[in-house]
Amino acid sequence: MKTTSTSARRAIGALLTGAVSLGMLTVGVGTGTAQAAEQVCTGTSSIYGVLDDGRLTYTAITPGNGNRVRTRIGPDLGFTPVAMATLNFNTILVTSTTGALYRVDVQTNDETLAVSAIKKIVDTGWTHDKLTYDGYGHLYGTTTNGTLLQYSVSQAKPAGSQHIGERAEIGTGFVLKTLTSTGQDRLLATTEAGKLHSYKIIGGSWKRDDLKESGWSGFDQVVSSGSGYYYGRIAKTGAMYWYKDANISDGKGDDIAYNNDDPVDASGWTQTLLSAAPGQVTCKSVSTLGEDIAKDAKAEVGNNFNDYDFNHSRAWCAEFVKYVWAGNHVTGASALDARAISLREYGLRHDTYRTGSPKVGDAVLYDTDNNLTDGEANHVNIVVAVSADGKQIETVGGNESRQVQKTGWFNWANASSPVGAGPALAFISPKG
Repeated sequence: MKTTSTSARRAIGALLTGAVSLGMLTVGVGTGTAQAAEQVCTGTSSIYGVLDDGRLTYTAITPGNGNRVRTRIGPDLGFTPVAMATLNFNTILVTSTTGALYRVDVQTNDETLAVSAIKKIVDTGWTHDKLTYDGYGHLYGTTTNGTLLQYSVSQAKPAGSQHIGERAEIGTGFVLKTLTSTGQDRLLATTEAGKLHSYKIIGGSWKRDDLKESGWSGFDQVVSSGSGYYYGRIAKTGAMYWYKDANISDGKGDDIAYNNDDPVDASGWTQTLLSAAPGQVTCKSVSTLGEDIAKDAKAEVGNNFNDYDFNHSRAWCAEFVKYVWAGNHVTGASALDARAISLREYGLRHDTYRTGSPKVGDAVLYDTDNNLTDGEANHVNIVVAVSADGKQIETVGGNESRQVQKTGWFNWANASSPVGAGPALAFISPKG
């Protein structure tokens, strides 16, 4: 593949017209609206692939403009691949026609694409036709009969089935043309009819949102590198297109920005499989990370999370904060755990810990013994509004009367927490 300049890519409008006539793309109809807030995106969309002769490929794309900046072709895998999922920047899982599961360790993909090891870690049983990894410990696979399965991945470089366990059947009816992950327990898929679906996996259940009713039938591969960046490849032409979803959690497709007049490449993408490294791109609203967190927290009010796989089903206030922060790609959110005091540890580690001056999006810690230095806290929730004088706050918290609840205004300096867990002692801001 050769890098295509912006001017050259815009000159291929005639090709796109033909694609539309074949029902492969939707251009100019339902193309989405501009993002409501300016965003700053960092990182590189890293996409691995396999050519029809079995050789591994790597491609780097700048997410903000869709420019391909590097492509490398590496060694032959030595077996016929069926499905692949990228765990991290240098670890790929690939299944074979015999049902074996291989781990491919990438040594470098800079000047050359070199592999340090191709290791069979499971001999049989991996008959998935599609695989994808969410970057947060869950590997998803579908079978040809439409069953969606979830596995927990406990190691960055799993050595065998002991590191890819807790197999759970999520549901049936997942007869999909493409499958990728867009974030923590979030999937994006297309159908043969051209529909674009998003899925939120909640414990052992799932929720589907229909983003587009048509227009995506031409893509044989769709992958995501995180933060709402989607890449779709058309096998017939080898073209790769890029899209930006302003909000992956709103269940709507009208905010997907199409760039069909400015594709990544008009041709050259001949891989039989593609897989993007998860979480390699992060986008933050210029000054609205806290507002985004508050919006998502308030959207969960009333949810009891009974079907979600929190580690502590009766003490999940901290895990709710982690859930909302991780959904907004907060730096270091993965290090939070079920202990409310883990938010204090986060704040001290990232220098965002304060005993006053609350901000929207902050986590607020409460403790009945007025002491957070003893290694415990009684409760934590999220600040969703702050009065002009900074004395009054509104909060949303998990596991408040066994559900997510929103409080009215209260003076944080002299009032106990809304659930009787003691006074508000500290505020921890998320790091963008």
